[in-house]
Amino acid sequence: MQQFEQYSGRTFAIMGEVNFMQDDDNRLEITRTKFGSLLKRHGDLTERLARDSDKIIFERLQKEFEAARASQTEEICLDGEEWNDGLLATIRERVHMEADRKAMQGDADILACPLEKITYKIGNKVICCLEGARIGVQYETSFAGEPCEFYHCVLESKSFLEKMTVLEHTVPFFLPIREIENDLHSSNAMKLIDHVGDLLQAFVDRREQVRLIKELYGNQIRELYHSLPYHMVEFVLDDSDCKVTVSLRYADLISVLPTRISVLAWPMFNKNTMSRKEDGLSGSHSSPIRLTYAEDALRTMSLPEAYAEIVLNLPQAIRQTYHQKATA
Repeated sequence: MQQFEQYSGRTFAIMGEVNFMQDDDNRLEITRTKFGSLLKRHGDLTERLARDSDKIIFERLQKEFEAARASQTEEICLDGEEWNDGLLATIRERVHMEADRKAMQGDADILACPLEKITYKIGNKVICCLEGARIGVQYETSFAGEPCEFYHCVLESKSFLEKMTVLEHTVPFFLPIREIENDLHSSNAMKLIDHVGDLLQAFVDRREQVRLIKELYGNQIRELYHSLPYHMVEFVLDDSDCKVTVSLRYADLISVLPTRISVLAWPMFNKNTMSRKEDGLSGSHSSPIRLTYAEDALRTMSLPEAYAEIVLNLPQAIRQTYHQKATA
């Protein structure tokens, strides 16, 4: 009788713990649902506010860049070392010479000798001279070797005595181009041009990695949240034996691999897991376990590659960890 009471007491204790955890899960699920709805409404509002004006600017600048490339007399492809401050000064000089030539409409001799229109291609950047003493930079982003969006940045050069300024651009509003201009532009316009390109390519890379895991593993991912620049990403992987929460933080906006990573596996309490003691799993495990192999994969691989690695090794990692806890 005493053994029965002890057994019953342990059973009720376990069931009480299970019910407590389930209540916590229900409250957490309600909070996540509300938060997810709020994020969706925020995203929809942001898109509506930005869509029309950004689209108009993009279409106008895209047409202007296409016209400039169509009228070019030469396109020069340069490597990294050939792109330097001296070349940018040359481009700036050409811009002012063309502006001066256009201003002297009455001089037939000057108008009869148009300047060469040269476009420069450096990596993912195309730089050309635009009307009105402006330098245009078109950024051609890509992912996995496939082209993605074009972005534009137009610099105005009023005179050689003044620094160039960012006149207009199609960089997404949540990327800090004005802060970059304040930090870098006064000292080095070339660094500004390069940094904006790195910023845009890294954003596209992070975004496309998230898009790809949604496309490939959407049926396994129950929740996925991310910041607008995709420098904070969180998602939940549902497994039959556990729920895996993944949290990623990137050191800065030009990083394509996260630096702060947390991957935790939470035991799922149900009839199957409570009876599978031969696998080292039991309902008494209420605390999450840290999956270090998954964190290492996310630190060194792209998100889709790391996700496949996590799923492949998850059952064995869970069994080993719970077995170590059970025998400790």
